[in-house]
Amino acid sequence: MKDNSLNPLDDTQSAAALAYAEERRANIRAFVRTHPDYYIRNFDRVGASARFTPTFNAMAGLFGPIWFGARGLWSWALSFLILEAIAFVQIARGLFGDLAADALARIASIEGTLNLRRQQLAAAIESGSDRVAAFQRAVDGLEANIGGIREEAAALAAQGPSIVLSGVILLVLAKLVQAISANWALEARFTEWLSDRSIRSGMPRSQIIFSAVFMGAIIAVAMIHYSFPGRFAVLSAFPTDPGIRLVSIEKVEAFFNWAVLRGEALFDAITYGIRLMLDALELVFVSTPWIVIAALIILLTWLTAGLRMAIYSGAFLAYMGLLSFWDKAMTTLALLGTAACLSIIIGIPLGMFAARRPRFYAVIQPIMDFMQTMPAFVFMIPVIAFFGTGKPAAVVTTMIFGGTPVVRLTVLGLRGVPESVREAAISFGANKWYLLTKVDLPLASPSIRAGINQTIMLSLAMVVVASLIGAKGLGEDVLEALQYANVGQGILAGFAILFCAMILDRIVQGQRK
Repeated sequence: MKDNSLNPLDDTQSAAALAYAEERRANIRAFVRTHPDYYIRNFDRVGASARFTPTFNAMAGLFGPIWFGARGLWSWALSFLILEAIAFVQIARGLFGDLAADALARIASIEGTLNLRRQQLAAAIESGSDRVAAFQRAVDGLEANIGGIREEAAALAAQGPSIVLSGVILLVLAKLVQAISANWALEARFTEWLSDRSIRSGMPRSQIIFSAVFMGAIIAVAMIHYSFPGRFAVLSAFPTDPGIRLVSIEKVEAFFNWAVLRGEALFDAITYGIRLMLDALELVFVSTPWIVIAALIILLTWLTAGLRMAIYSGAFLAYMGLLSFWDKAMTTLALLGTAACLSIIIGIPLGMFAARRPRFYAVIQPIMDFMQTMPAFVFMIPVIAFFGTGKPAAVVTTMIFGGTPVVRLTVLGLRGVPESVREAAISFGANKWYLLTKVDLPLASPSIRAGINQTIMLSLAMVVVASLIGAKGLGEDVLEALQYANVGQGILAGFAILFCAMILDRIVQGQRK
């Protein structure tokens, strides 16, 4: 006889499902705080599918970016703010804006010229000059031009209703998208909140006020500026005094003058050290017979990257030699080698020191951000002030631009070493030196090699820029090609720079396991 009684396992699963559902509802109530039953229904619909599930949130559609901002969904709020600002600007321009203002301003400008030509025409007629016909043609042309602009102004003024309609359509579409996507976006934030309760929940009154004031001010200012262009000068140009800029320039120049005078001995010593290393590398690359350098580079590429890349390197070197780029390519490699070697010699120990000292790294990280984000032509100015022009200044400029990746990636590699491996080594009696040389550096070497590669590549990117301050080499040919529009020379020299980069990249990154 068949037993119709319920399976105890099914009872347990049903009880667990009910408990989970009740806990989810309690979490939703704690998260949304307002209209919990509505959000429970819609969150269940959204969470039942991994795909986008459209629902309709009337409050989000009505208040738009204000609702999203109050809920903490600022990435959504700012996106919809842009759309709504465009829509409101279109509506305000169509209703209140002077659409023909630019055309009327052009007419006023032309009328001044027209009055002058009429006076000249009248004077020519009175004096019987032979230039009457020329003045008459000028007057007729200006009058015709004014007539065409008046027609254009009338056409622009008649576009008001269509502009308003386009703004209304855009606004309605934006509201509809916000209403449909609001619950989906909020449910995703609720999922994040479940794992991180520090995420803001609910709709605090302060956030509602801030969101409303911020959104309203942005839209109002945009509407006023575009509807009444030039009416409010504060909206068109930042209110400032030209004297502030002049005083700032004087202070900066005074600081650099003081630094140059006080640090002359230091900068001379740095220049002397760079010059020694640069002269040594130039002696190796430029003065050594080409066949020796080519054979060493090909052999090194073969040992590190394999036979195929060695063949390619030989072809690249032959390209440089056949097109008479050999000496300049070797000069470029010497300059690049000096900058890259100094960056690596300084960068890897600095990264090793900063990897286990978060406070120190927090201090140097903004400095490295500044070095990478500041345009090269800007930091060349203080470099020239301190080191003058020439190859040492080019090396310093290249180091500033290309020296940070090796520090960052050394820190990243050392911090990525598993603590379990380090603890195991320490438990077997490893001292700090053994831990660094046998555990940390070997495991971090892929990241460190990537940093070296990036430093070399960024240094090569400075070849042309460095030629502006006296660096010789292939960058000089590219710069000359830019100045005289010599396309062929620029392209050929550019390929030579590319081949130098490829050879160095394969030597550094192509080490076989």
